[in-house]
Amino acid sequence: MGNGIHYLDARGPEGLRIYAIGDVHGRLDLLGALHARIAEEIDADRPDDWRIIHLGDYCDRGPDSRGVLEFLVRATAHDPRTMALVGNHDIGFLDFLDAPDQRSLFARFGGLQTCGSYGVALDISSRDSVMQSHAVLMKAVPQSHVDFMRSRGFSLSFGDFFFCHAGIRPQVALDKQVPEDLMWIRRDFLDYDGLHPKVIVHGHTISPAAELMPNRVNVDTGAYASGELTAFVVEGASKRILSVAAGNPAGRD
Repeated sequence: MGNGIHYLDARGPEGLRIYAIGDVHGRLDLLGALHARIAEEIDADRPDDWRIIHLGDYCDRGPDSRGVLEFLVRATAHDPRTMALVGNHDIGFLDFLDAPDQRSLFARFGGLQTCGSYGVALDISSRDSVMQSHAVLMKAVPQSHVDFMRSRGFSLSFGDFFFCHAGIRPQVALDKQVPEDLMWIRRDFLDYDGLHPKVIVHGHTISPAAELMPNRVNVDTGAYASGELTAFVVEGASKRILSVAAGNPAGRD
């Protein structure tokens, strides 16, 4: 698409600083440290306005999914400038609560850790054991966490940037993207080297470091395993990466 926006030319809205945070996956320690770093910057720099956008996947794999969800329930309620999109793992959690299944994403990829954060031992060895685990989990998960995940949107757009969990279907208008792609797409999006109508800021696919490409920015640095949580920061024409790492709560640029 010849009329797309290149990363180098992309700008955020004037007077607005945006922080876009990658996949958290139960790392409350890193999320708290990154929010503290962001709060310090906002307090020191006094931008005219700001947004903190979380790109989804709050649960599974890491140790404290419950803590992450509680943090975000409170943060988004306290200030609407703190925003959160939904990721495929969050939908997987909801799907399991609605219809428990041994073969589900949740059961196979991190649900054990999510259940553990709620004090529940997930047993998927049989259909009966899954149903028993599910019954206990239903009592342990606060309704506020369910409501939070259910009420999340799939995308946001500010200036020349489009924010979503996984990516977009190339050559499909941004307002025609479907949730399945916004939450799940990989190769068709990642391998596409043409420009999009806006620069796509996403997570979902782990990279050793943030990827700054002509048509997209990936901020999923695998926090649950790497101990590093990453944000993309844009303010007008200024763009940078901000990250925190386990054992380095002050963060690093």
